[in-house]
Amino acid sequence: MARYDGNEVFDVLVVGAGIAGCEAALAAAESGARVALASAGETFSGSSFFPGTWGLGLVGPASEKDEEDFVETILEVGRGMALPGLVRALVRGVAPAVARLEERGVELRGAARPEERDFIPCFDRKCRGWHGLERASYRTATEAALRRAGVTTFPRHELLDLVEQDGRVCGALFARGDCPAYVAAGSVVLATGGFGGLFSRTLTMPDVLGTAAAVALRHGARLINVEFIQIMPGLVEPVRDVVFNERTFRYARVEGLDAPDAAELLDERGGHGPFTASLPDRAVDFAIAAAGARGAAVTYDLPEKLPEFMQTYFDWFEGAFGRRPDAGLRIAPYAHASNGGILVDETGATGVPGLFACGEATGGMHGADRIGGLSSANGLVFGRAAGRAAAQQSTGVAKGQSPRNIPEREDLLALRSAMDKHCLLGRTAEGLEAMGRLLDELDEKNTQAASLRLANATLSARALVTAMLARTESRGAHHRADFPDEDPAQARPLMVRLDTDGRPVAEPLA
Repeated sequence: MARYDGNEVFDVLVVGAGIAGCEAALAAAESGARVALASAGETFSGSSFFPGTWGLGLVGPASEKDEEDFVETILEVGRGMALPGLVRALVRGVAPAVARLEERGVELRGAARPEERDFIPCFDRKCRGWHGLERASYRTATEAALRRAGVTTFPRHELLDLVEQDGRVCGALFARGDCPAYVAAGSVVLATGGFGGLFSRTLTMPDVLGTAAAVALRHGARLINVEFIQIMPGLVEPVRDVVFNERTFRYARVEGLDAPDAAELLDERGGHGPFTASLPDRAVDFAIAAAGARGAAVTYDLPEKLPEFMQTYFDWFEGAFGRRPDAGLRIAPYAHASNGGILVDETGATGVPGLFACGEATGGMHGADRIGGLSSANGLVFGRAAGRAAAQQSTGVAKGQSPRNIPEREDLLALRSAMDKHCLLGRTAEGLEAMGRLLDELDEKNTQAASLRLANATLSARALVTAMLARTESRGAHHRADFPDEDPAQARPLMVRLDTDGRPVAEPLA
């Protein structure tokens, strides 16, 4: 892969170098485009390469006959929030994506005992086509493919803004350290991940900033389903920022869970990683959250022989941290993956000329809850679609834009801490309105500094808060303590756009 020298004009610029971004870059290059791949961190980064979990699952239909059932199940799990056209495109695209990975030389693990209960994906009702996606193998094979395709990379470039010319996106402005950088391109693909970076307690890489949604909004894109942030139990002892294996709930005791049916609730909770307000086992997550910052203690009564899926986790944990999980853990709620994001069509188009998006940065193919293993599938399927469409619709651009000055990095600790407090479990109108006032204060303080970094963070956070306030019910990953029940009248997605004053508004998607 070549490194960017600051003088070239590209046909396609992909921003974000996780699975979705890499697939978009490869697809664009295979279509004959000159491609640049930018990332806030290193190439091969983002949620796809988060080290605090034991592996990536990739799920698809078990066969062609299983496709329609899988579509119906995704829509059912999404509880009225997923868009059928995007769901069908996702399901149809998984098998070809797997074939492309294997042709590239990526190692995909299979299950020795696929009939075991633990191989049923989160929120699903039966086993599907499951693969373990090996990160190291994916990186080795894909790095070679990017090199062969002539893709130019420039890591450690933080997206600040898009550039338009004659009503069309034609490049992007970055911060490279404290220096500005402009990259010209005929079209741009955003593959920047979800909203994890807006929280201080998050299970994602530091380069998943959560701010690209604000950039897209300012240029006319819309968001969908952004109130549905997956909230996942994560470790706070003996290590922090590590995903908890939900399958182990079936053999666990959780501090503070004193319900008479605790065993049944824990057994049900073992079927899905993220919190959901739509099942009785939400009581488990409420008990964990009630333990506060120290986290809830977890102890185990394990069987003599662990199921295969769980044994893989125990082996990884002991190798990574030098002790077994059953030596004692403490867990707390963390922000994890985003079920919503930039609204796109089946090709990754946003409706803004020259702007495409894919992967966790987007929404509509998932709903209020998401079946486990579909995040990887989303990146593979829609990454390719967006890259191809961006290459086909690329146009010539003028180069030599003058970048703006980059102020010093703002301290976002107050924003992230407040998001933990008000926008994870137990959301209320009072707390969300308090979050809105803090965002007003941060924007007022930023009037003089004019920091794009801070402005992007506050606008993305405000978009989330706007959707969370508008959804006055509890459904899937969204829980309102002041509206704890699901409201059938609200079984439709919310779209977020900017009004004429540049502030987010939420309204039902037409």
